[in-house]
Amino acid sequence: MHRLARAIRFSVNPFLADASVGFNSYASKPPGEGLSVFFELSVVLAGEVEPSSGFIVNVQEIDREVRQRVVPVFSERLKREFSNARHIGISGICEFLESACGQLAHRFGQSKLHELSLALNPFRKVTLKCEDSWMSYFIEKFEFAAMHKLWNEGFSAERNFEVFGKCANPAGHGHNYILEVAVELPKDRDSFGIGEFERVVDEEFVSLVDHKNLNVDIEEFARKNPTVENLASFAWEKLFGRFGQGRLYCVTVWETDKTYCQYYG
Repeated sequence: MHRLARAIRFSVNPFLADASVGFNSYASKPPGEGLSVFFELSVVLAGEVEPSSGFIVNVQEIDREVRQRVVPVFSERLKREFSNARHIGISGICEFLESACGQLAHRFGQSKLHELSLALNPFRKVTLKCEDSWMSYFIEKFEFAAMHKLWNEGFSAERNFEVFGKCANPAGHGHNYILEVAVELPKDRDSFGIGEFERVVDEEFVSLVDHKNLNVDIEEFARKNPTVENLASFAWEKLFGRFGQGRLYCVTVWETDKTYCQYYG
């Protein structure tokens, strides 16, 4: 079973009746006019590869279905809510996505619609697992900087450098880490406060490790190496059970843009 993801970008100006078609789908199509609301909707399909084409689904089909069936619904709903000066919370965003799931279900042959994600900004998104009872997830990225050294006192110096390479540098070295926290939300999704969520992540984990020497300043790593794997499980330990009705689903830590580890508890 393969999973194929496609991001569709479009913009809506809620104050204009008509929108131009646009020709640059990399930026957004429709393009929006003036100060518009930008959307990036990621569609994930699960299915088998068709031998003659090598495709699960031709991505042009995904683009066409989303632009024909989903973009008009988003545009109409957004304009209605703006005209009535109504706040759109997490539950409202999930309603958008549920509507999109309904519009796209069974449109891609034997492939199944696995999930939809709506980027609220480059660092925050809401995801629906369409095949899993319409479960929803709030996901946000944070950053922190820290230094560490990878070393095992039970190894010889030669063995340490063989295993850990440059990361065994006696003076240590630093990383600009990215932390992504995913929380599974209850059905009453508007009870989830983003500001409170960010406060918990900051106080319980980020402020603990940010601009620290992980080997020296963090008791957890006095006895174990502060690898990206161990950092991910440490973040889980600090954050699990801290989000009220929101259940911690996954923690991801990027050590570089090429290396990350996910931990699901």
